Amino acid sequence: MLPLSRTIFKAYDIRGIIAKTLDASVAHKIGQAFGQAALAKGEQRVVIGRDGRLSGPELTAALAQGLQAAGVDVIDLGVVATPMVYFGTNVLDTRSGIMVTGSHNPPDYNGFKMVLAGEAIHGEAIQALYHSIVAHDGSASAKQGSYATHDIRAAYLQRILGDVKLARPIKIAVDCGNGVAGAFAGDLFRGMGCEVIELFCDVDGNFPNHHPDPAHPENLQDLIRCLAETDAEIGIAFDGDGDRLGVVTKDGQIIYPDRQMMLFAADVLTRHPGAQILYDVKCTRHLAPWISKHGGVPLMYKTGHSLVKAKLRETGAPLGGEMSGHIFFKDRWYGFDDGLYSAARLLEILTREADPSALLNSLPQSDSTPELHLELKEGENVALMDMLRRDAVFPGNEQIITIDGLRVEYADGFGLARSSNTTPVIVMRFEAETPAALARIQGQFKSVILAAKPDAVLPF
Repeated sequence: MLPLSRTIFKAYDIRGIIAKTLDASVAHKIGQAFGQAALAKGEQRVVIGRDGRLSGPELTAALAQGLQAAGVDVIDLGVVATPMVYFGTNVLDTRSGIMVTGSHNPPDYNGFKMVLAGEAIHGEAIQALYHSIVAHDGSASAKQGSYATHDIRAAYLQRILGDVKLARPIKIAVDCGNGVAGAFAGDLFRGMGCEVIELFCDVDGNFPNHHPDPAHPENLQDLIRCLAETDAEIGIAFDGDGDRLGVVTKDGQIIYPDRQMMLFAADVLTRHPGAQILYDVKCTRHLAPWISKHGGVPLMYKTGHSLVKAKLRETGAPLGGEMSGHIFFKDRWYGFDDGLYSAARLLEILTREADPSALLNSLPQSDSTPELHLELKEGENVALMDMLRRDAVFPGNEQIITIDGLRVEYADGFGLARSSNTTPVIVMRFEAETPAALARIQGQFKSVILAAKPDAVLPF
C-alpha cells in the first residue's frame, strides 16, 4: 500500500507512476473521495471505463470499490476510449464519470480523467479530492453502492454514424499506436463507408511500435510511410486514449490541429454565423484572421482540455480546439473532446473534395516549430515563468499576451513560453513568416530565459 502523494493531483487530472505513486489502494481512496463529491452534487451514479494499459484492470476494480464504499452506484463500461466515458455521462442516467487512463504517457503511467456533475474538474476541484482523502478516516458509507457493467460501444458508434455522412467513399490509413482507439476506429470508419488500412490497432499497453502521441512527428512516420506506399488518400492518428487527433496528407505533410481547426471552424460557422470559436495560446496566428474571415469571433484562451471545456460551456461557443489535438464540438455533438468524432467530421469535409490533401495543404501556414520543452526540476517551471513575466523585455514586439504564460506577437511571427500544468517543463512554440524571423524570435526568447536562468539547457 503506497502513501498518498500530492504530486499525482495535477491541474486537469490525476496521474502517477504504477508502484511508485499509484496503486490499487490509492485508486480506492480516489474513488471514495470522488463518490462523496458526486453525492454532494446530487449524483447517485458514476460511469467508469479504462484504456488498454496493463495496470488498468486492477486500478479500475479498486476505483469501483471506492466509489461503492462512498454509497455511489457504478456503471462500468470496460475497455473504452476516453470520449466514450464522456459520452456515457451524456446518455446514461448520470452526469459523472471517471476514465482510468495514462493518455499518451509511458506504459508505467496511469491516471484518472474526471467529469463531476457535467463538468470536467480541474484545479481546485482536483485539489479538493486530495484534501478529502487526507481528512477522511477511511470508513465506508452505511449503504454500499451497486455495480453493473454496460456495453456502450454500439450506441456510441451509432450516434456518430447517424450524424456524420461522407460525400463519397475514401480509402484511409489509421494509426492507433496500440492505444485503445484501435478497438473502435476501424469499425467506425468502415461503418461510414471508408476503406481502412489499420496500423497498430491491436490494443497493447506496452506500445511496442511507437508512442501513441500524434503531437510528435516521430510517432507519425509509420503513417507517412504507409501513405507513400499505398493508395490511401489520407492518414489519421490517435493518442493512447482516443481523445486527440493527428492528420497526415498523402504527400506526408503533418496537418497540426491548429490548421485542422481552420476547416472545422469554416464548416461550423456556416451553421453558427457570428459565433465565438475558441483556441489555445499555442495555435497559429493564422487562425484568428481565418475565423474572422469566415464570419466568426476568435477567442484565444488558456491551454488545458478541462479549461477549454469550461470556457466552451461559459461562452456557448460551438467549437473549441487546442494545438495538442483536443477538438471540442458543441455543434451536432456534446462539447467534449473526442478524437474519433473529430476524425469523422474531418472526413465528412474532405470527401467533398476530389483531392483532400490539396485542400489540407492549401490552409495558411508559416515556418513553425513543434512544441519544444525546457525540462526543469519540480516547481522550477512556475518560478521561472513568474520571473519572465515580471522581468523579460522583448524588443520589437507588438503585443504581449499573458492569459497563459507569455505569448509575444510580432509583425512577422510569435513566440510562446508557458509553464506546463502537468510536468515540470516550460513549453515553447515559435512561428514566423521566414526562417530568419523564426531564428530572431527564438533568439530573443533564448536571451530572456538565459538571463533569468543561466544554466537552462534550451531545446533550440
